Amino acid sequence: MQPLATTAQMKELDRIAIQERGIPSLELMEHAAAAVAEAVCSCVEEKNSRIIGGASGLVFVTKDGRTPSEEEQADLDRMRSIVEDKAGTRVAVFCGPGNNGGDGIAAARILLAGGYTVRAFLVGDRNKMTPDAKAMAEKLTAAGGMLEPYNPDDRMTQVWLSTCDAVVDALFGVGLSRPVSGDFLTAIRWINHLGARCPVVACDIPSGLHADTGEVMGAAVKADITVTFSYAKPGLYLSEGRAYSGEVRVESIGIPGELGHAMIDRQPERLEVIPEYAHCVLPRRPRTAHKGDFGKVFILAGSEGYTGAPVLAAQAAVRVGAGLVFLGVPREIYPIAAVKCDEAMPFPLPEEYHRILEKAKSCDVALIGPGLGRAPRTEDLVLRLLADLEIPVVLDADGINAVSGHIDILDKRSAPTVLTPHDGEFQRLTGCELPIRDRVAAAREFVKAHGCVLVLKGHGTVTAAPDGRVILNATGNPGMAKGGSGDVLAGMLAGLLGQKHLNGPYTDLAERTAVAVWYHGLTGDRCAEELGEYGMTPTDMIRAIPHVLKEQEEGNNKF
Repeated sequence: MQPLATTAQMKELDRIAIQERGIPSLELMEHAAAAVAEAVCSCVEEKNSRIIGGASGLVFVTKDGRTPSEEEQADLDRMRSIVEDKAGTRVAVFCGPGNNGGDGIAAARILLAGGYTVRAFLVGDRNKMTPDAKAMAEKLTAAGGMLEPYNPDDRMTQVWLSTCDAVVDALFGVGLSRPVSGDFLTAIRWINHLGARCPVVACDIPSGLHADTGEVMGAAVKADITVTFSYAKPGLYLSEGRAYSGEVRVESIGIPGELGHAMIDRQPERLEVIPEYAHCVLPRRPRTAHKGDFGKVFILAGSEGYTGAPVLAAQAAVRVGAGLVFLGVPREIYPIAAVKCDEAMPFPLPEEYHRILEKAKSCDVALIGPGLGRAPRTEDLVLRLLADLEIPVVLDADGINAVSGHIDILDKRSAPTVLTPHDGEFQRLTGCELPIRDRVAAAREFVKAHGCVLVLKGHGTVTAAPDGRVILNATGNPGMAKGGSGDVLAGMLAGLLGQKHLNGPYTDLAERTAVAVWYHGLTGDRCAEELGEYGMTPTDMIRAIPHVLKEQEEGNNKF
């Protein structure tokens, strides 16, 4: 798990490092700038190894966002032919007056010294520049560069920008709390326009994103790489932030590690992320184990018209390594489930409640809800099982809907409960307003009140534990936004939670749940790579599970 830092935490961490530890703020800024410059160099090298866009057919952007007329475009193209110089690599750096802008100014100086052709543009009032930003501007001037005012109406500047090989976004840092406007809005539009033809590197967080929630504050930079300092920020993974942040690189800038450990890493209500590049190693399976050691999973799912959901969940549970999977479905759809299942063992639900309960109690974990329907008799069955079962229960889909209005049933359970709602199901469960503005706070509040683990599905799925820890997920893609993907997640989750050898002394329910979410997203990413986001299906994701898990097993074998 990778710890995350909120805006308030980062400001306090910087304050302690500078004021109490005596670390010069300019030294921290130099380290940040060096990391940004290195990222620019790496993406420019990659860009130069392939063809991006082209010199002809460029469309410029006016200050008001409109496309120029044919006459204006022809004039711009003529000027472009005058200023275009193929010799050298051009980098444009957009800087705000704050310390984030200071990072950009320092990066411009480093790139200039490295032989790049660099122009640094100040967006905003020069009189509002921070002392550190002013100091970096003076160093840039001494190195032969300059911090020039950004004039969005200057045609020659527009033309020069169109020839750039990379762009650096250093307009705003993590403190942005209001919608962008004026020249800042124009600059963001220009950066995104240029980003269609050259890589964009953001300093700390793409300008326009709320660092804590991932909300776009009117407009935001779409970065290819975000170089974030000391700790990644929640907004890089939440809401729209994931789509705007590109590749996230966390770089140390010289703040002592023990400060971060004390203030962020060791806090009980930590905010963490499993990055997409993480390696969640699976332990070796015991050589003497039998199928009972890998978990007996009870699944209550399906109804007329919803025969796919139970089968997808059962197949996913089998594919993640569950020893035995029992699938209880209504009698009327049992023949369909029986034909579709080979490894899982479907059975028609008995009329007698005690027989259903007995079957569920013989298992290690229960999954309730995929495609179950909302008939009164079904909802009553769900509530009775929750009250009587003393094994972990994963509640999904209609299992969650059954609890809506009966939330007290969660409070009475002594065994662990994991809920996997999407936003609509969470709204029915809690009565909250949609859209959910702060998903972390909403999830954290719910689990503290009801003592369960919550998987709030969506773009940047949130897993919340009763102790206040929240784990974000960075895997997954829009190709997974199809009916059945949630059933696959529910099956994977139940199948992993039931395996006894995964319940080690250094793992807990929330972490294992978050890892299951990570694996689920990774199967989707593998399918997208192979099949594309349009054509991939939940069945394809189930087929990809063995390949994803094999990678983790092989990672373990290296040690």
